[in-house]
Amino acid sequence: MQNHRLVGATMRRSRLKEVPERDPANHQLVLRVLQSANAPMTAYEILNALRRNGFHSPPTVYRALKRLMDSEDVHRLESISAYVSCSKHKHRHGPVAFAICQECGHVEELVGGVLARNLRANAKQHGFRIETAMIELKGKCAFCAKQRTAE
Repeated sequence: MQNHRLVGATMRRSRLKEVPERDPANHQLVLRVLQSANAPMTAYEILNALRRNGFHSPPTVYRALKRLMDSEDVHRLESISAYVSCSKHKHRHGPVAFAICQECGHVEELVGGVLARNLRANAKQHGFRIETAMIELKGKCAFCAKQRTAE
């Protein structure tokens, strides 16, 4: 019963479409785990977090992640082979950057504004039309940078 409430609450915030599937609740459970995580998660970390919900094999998680990425509810961070939920549900997906803290693992989604305009303008000058772009910035978040200077 608790899973149905969790799925219902998550469905209201998600952009997933109603599509007949074997178990649409899987996608919502994966999304909920990512939304509650403090850092990006690998597929196997998601699997371990959902074992008590009946998840027993990686393909179940990968299918859910694929659907969540297709619906733009989840992003894959290529450099660390991990996933994060989209933090900016109101932004129109286009060029996006992620600031990844190498100390604590915190990820900040940086979207829109000057970044997107500059990338599109530069690409256009070269006759290139951007369909998707993801930039991963690695460094230290404000908290970790402050801790480092205090030492």
